[in-house]
Amino acid sequence: MSKKKKYYVVWHGTEPGIYASWDECRSRVEGVTGAVYKAFNTAEEAEEAYYGHAADYMGKKESRMPSAPSPASREIGTANPPSWRTDTVLPLPPEVTADALAVDAACSGNPGQMEYRGVYLKTGQEVFHFGPVYGTNNIGEFLAIVHALALLKQKGVNLTVYSDSRNAMLWVKRKQCRTKLPRTPRTEELFCLIARAEAWLKNNTYADIPLLKWETRRWGEVPADFGRKG
Repeated sequence: MSKKKKYYVVWHGTEPGIYASWDECRSRVEGVTGAVYKAFNTAEEAEEAYYGHAADYMGKKESRMPSAPSPASREIGTANPPSWRTDTVLPLPPEVTADALAVDAACSGNPGQMEYRGVYLKTGQEVFHFGPVYGTNNIGEFLAIVHALALLKQKGVNLTVYSDSRNAMLWVKRKQCRTKLPRTPRTEELFCLIARAEAWLKNNTYADIPLLKWETRRWGEVPADFGRKG
């Protein structure tokens, strides 16, 4: 009797995705601290799980994931990572890979003095920072993503990039910053940066660099947040 086929979801490993064999899955989780993965009986179940949240599948039958606390007890916002997370200095959820850049922007007023930055999740190090310059938060989020993509492309490194801005991610997908900010002498410098970012998106390939939404409601503020809310 033939063995029933399984499908394997890797949320955290060297290459997150859905795999049709254990060997493919194993090659992406072996040696990865805190690897998060699980087997499913059908491709449909695997796809639903992959685009969901790993924590929802913890403790269920066939789970191969290490034990971890529930989302409510993940210690988001504390100074140190939880004891079950050893691959980062930050308190990251289990479904978030630490070998990644998180980006964010801040704006004093909107429009106002805007700046953005990128943070490496494994170490908490600020990798790049730009501003302040007169602009909007959405423009900053867009430029931050493009900055991260261009930097990784330049270095030949395919890290995941996390952003909490759906608008900015959509603009990157369309390769166009669809801002309504007027172009004036005051914003001319910023619009030159936007044009350069749009040109980079149109002239480069970067599909091998995962761009993922940071789920703020579940995970807390993105680690690149400037901490100026409220």
